[in-house]
Formats: sequence, C-alpha cells, structure tokens
Amino acid sequence: MLLNENDEYVKSKIFKTVELLEYIPKSVVIKSIVRKTTGSISVFSFDSGEVLTRKTSPFDTFIQVIDGKAEIIIDGTSNLLETGESIIIPAHHRHTIKANVKFKILSTIIKSGYEEINL
Repeated sequence: MLLNENDEYVKSKIFKTVELLEYIPKSVVIKSIVRKTTGSISVFSFDSGEVLTRKTSPFDTFIQVIDGKAEIIIDGTSNLLETGESIIIPAHHRHTIKANVKFKILSTIIKSGYEEINL
C-alpha cells in the first residue's frame, strides 16, 4: 500500500509515478505526492482536449512529462514536450497547460530559496 493512515505516501517505498493516477474522460486529475509549506510535488493526468489555465505563480514550477505529449504555453509561447522532456515555468509568468492528446506530468514547486543569495 502506498498511502498511510494520514493519506500521505509511505516514505522509503518504491512506486511508479506514472501509475499513481489514471486518465479520466473529460477531466484533469491531480494527486499530491508531497505537500509541505516549502513546496510540493504533484502528478497530473489530462484527458485530450482539457486545459489548465493559471495566470501566474509566485514560484518557479518544474514540469516533467511522464506520459504522452503536453503543450505548455508560457507568456504566449507554445512549448511542445514529449515523454521524458521537462521545462521550468518561471515565477510570475503567465502559463497554460493544454492537452492536444492525453498526457501525465510531474509538477514540482519549491517555495523556499527565493531570498537573495550572496555567493
């Protein structure tokens, strides 16, 4: 079993991310793997034709396609990603995630570290 009594994923157990959720017709499905105040890791499945529009995020968002092909539009520029490819959506930039065909993505947001760093 991958979930414990608190509906959190059991740590130190092997799982296949792409198998955590199924495609549901005419839906976008989201499942959190890790959710902390400092960031989150989530997996999404998009059925063909679905669109997730988010105006902006105050944090960079790392997106990795784990199944299918995704269209990630950042500030009006279309980026077509295939399984295994990734992109970083910069903080404070308009973006849309569009399913021309069904796909699954892994989304990682790290909320800490935005303080100015002096090297």
